[in-house]
Amino acid sequence: MDAFNLTNTIKIGDGQPLVILAGPCVAESLDICRTIAEQASAACQKLSLPYVFKASFDKANRTSINSFRGNGMEKGLEILAAIKKEFGCPVVTDVHEPEQCAIVAEVVDILQIPAFLCRQTDLLLAAAKTGKPVNVKKGQFLAPEDMKPIIGKLSSTGNERIMLTERGASFGYHRLVVDMPGLVIMKGLGKPVIFDATHSVQLPGGLGSSSGGNRAFVAPLARAAAAVGIDGLFLETHPEPEKALSDGANSLPTDQLYNLLTIVKDIHGLVKQM
Repeated sequence: MDAFNLTNTIKIGDGQPLVILAGPCVAESLDICRTIAEQASAACQKLSLPYVFKASFDKANRTSINSFRGNGMEKGLEILAAIKKEFGCPVVTDVHEPEQCAIVAEVVDILQIPAFLCRQTDLLLAAAKTGKPVNVKKGQFLAPEDMKPIIGKLSSTGNERIMLTERGASFGYHRLVVDMPGLVIMKGLGKPVIFDATHSVQLPGGLGSSSGGNRAFVAPLARAAAAVGIDGLFLETHPEPEKALSDGANSLPTDQLYNLLTIVKDIHGLVKQM
């Protein structure tokens, strides 16, 4: 698998450093995003790991109609643009509708397709046609090899800057499980593979009106995925997860980020030498 330019300053793929995509689940406010970006970018800089700030401007698949979704696309993109300018880091966010893609691509560096929408042809094509790298989260309902037709849809536009993200597969009610061999299978499709260590510990709908999770498993899964040979690590992180407006139960406390990345980097480095 050949590496490609994720941004002007970051490459992803074989032989490249582990790319870190980290930030809050949703862009709650500029202040929260600034606090997280400051700590995450500092940790990555200290470890010489390329960093991408992530946050959603809209969480369109919340369990309850009363759950916080975000501040809207306009305000959310303003926050992402401000973080990008202040910290000099690339940014990634989700798109949910084809009409959003061109507008969002004017601000962000990477477009992300949510897991539940990973087979939506019009959305995939619109995202790829922007020319920006596209990160597709594998649906909880798909086998790893089922990502091949999705790659085909994106590639049909001429855009080959495609990444695949594993975020756990459905395993009964309110339970996800990570298929580590699945990471190897997806890498065999010829595209960089990212592991989402925080959504993988989610308990979808586990709290009735919202999803639960167990962040105690984030570090073990991240270490295991690094040993398998991933190209990027995706983490939702928050300074006070208990107060996060979305996905707090599975978010990593930001002050634990550096220690985790230190270990994961070492494991990733050992695997590259094999």
